Amino acid sequence: MITFEDVVKIYPGGGTAVDHLSMELPTGKMTVLVGPSGCGKTTSLRMINRMVEPTSGRVLIDGQDVSGQDEALLRRGIGYVIQHAGLFPHRTVLDNVATVPMLLGRTRRQARAASLELLERVGLPAEFAKRYPAQLSGGQQQRVGVARALAADPPVMLMDEPFSAVDPVVRSQLHAEFLRLQQDLGKTIAMVTHDIDEAIKLGDYVAILRQGGVLAQFGTPQELLDHPADDFVASFVGRDRGLRSLSFDAAASVPVSPPGDDLVTDEAGRPVAWRTPSGERPIGGTFTKDDSLRVITDLAIMSPVGIAVRVGADGVCDGIVRHHDLVDYLIARRS
Repeated sequence: MITFEDVVKIYPGGGTAVDHLSMELPTGKMTVLVGPSGCGKTTSLRMINRMVEPTSGRVLIDGQDVSGQDEALLRRGIGYVIQHAGLFPHRTVLDNVATVPMLLGRTRRQARAASLELLERVGLPAEFAKRYPAQLSGGQQQRVGVARALAADPPVMLMDEPFSAVDPVVRSQLHAEFLRLQQDLGKTIAMVTHDIDEAIKLGDYVAILRQGGVLAQFGTPQELLDHPADDFVASFVGRDRGLRSLSFDAAASVPVSPPGDDLVTDEAGRPVAWRTPSGERPIGGTFTKDDSLRVITDLAIMSPVGIAVRVGADGVCDGIVRHHDLVDYLIARRS
C-alpha cells in the first residue's frame, strides 16, 4: 500500500504543487492520478520514489516512510515507466531490460535469460532482443520500457503518462496488453495520465486532482461516473458519464429476443446482414455475454435497424436486443 499523509509540496517562489494530499493506494491495484495540467499529479508520483521531496507530510510504502530509505535502494525496488520509454540508446533491447537485475546482483546470464522471458510476456518476440531502441516503433519502445520496469519484479510500479506518445491504435493495444499483465502480476501501481478515458479504462481506483494539487475525489471509476463529488469532477469526467458508466455493467443480464426475418444468417446461423427495404445492409458488429452494456448500446445506435445481435462462442446468433427494449431495461435498472 502507498499512503500519502497530509503531503504538501511548495516550490521556491511560493508555488504550491500539492496541497495537503491524503489518500491510500491499495496493494495489488492500479490507481490512476488524473487532472488538468499543473494539478500536481506528476509531482505526487515522483514523491513516491523520492525524485521529489515533500515540503511536509509523509509518503509511506507498506507503512515505511520513504524519506528514511536510501534513495538508490528505494528506486531499484520500484519499477518506473515514463513517456517515450526512456531507454538507453546505446544498449540493445535485451541489455536495457537486464539493467536493473544486474544492479541487484544477478549474473549477466541470469539477467538476460529473465529479460528474454519478459520481452515475450509484453508481446515482443525474441528477435527484438538484439535491436537498439532507434530500430523500434514507439509502441515497441513502450513495451520494452514496461518490461524493464518489471525486470526486478518490483512490488510497486510508477507510470508517468506511459502511453501518451503513441497513436490511438497502438495505445489501445498497449492498454489491453498491460491489463492482461496486471491481472497476472497484481502489482501496486500508481499511474499519471491527463486522459480521463485512459484513467477509467485502466484504473481500479482513480484520484482526480484539481488546480493547486488538491484532491477533488478518490474512488473507483464507476463511483466517479455515477456519483461525482462536485461540478468540477462532473465536468472533468464528461457530460457523457452515463454512457461511460455502462462500460462497467455486464451484457449477460440484458434480456434478448429471438431474431426476426430481417436478420440474414449463413447456413450455420452466423449473422451476415440486415434485410431492409433498400437492400441488405452490413451487421456492423455483434456482442457476447462477456461484453458490456456500452457495447450493446453502441451497436444498437449504429445498427441500420436499431438492433444489437448477440452471438455465442461459435459466432452463431442466440438472440437480439432491440433499441426500445434496451431503453426500457436501462430505465428499469436505474429506478
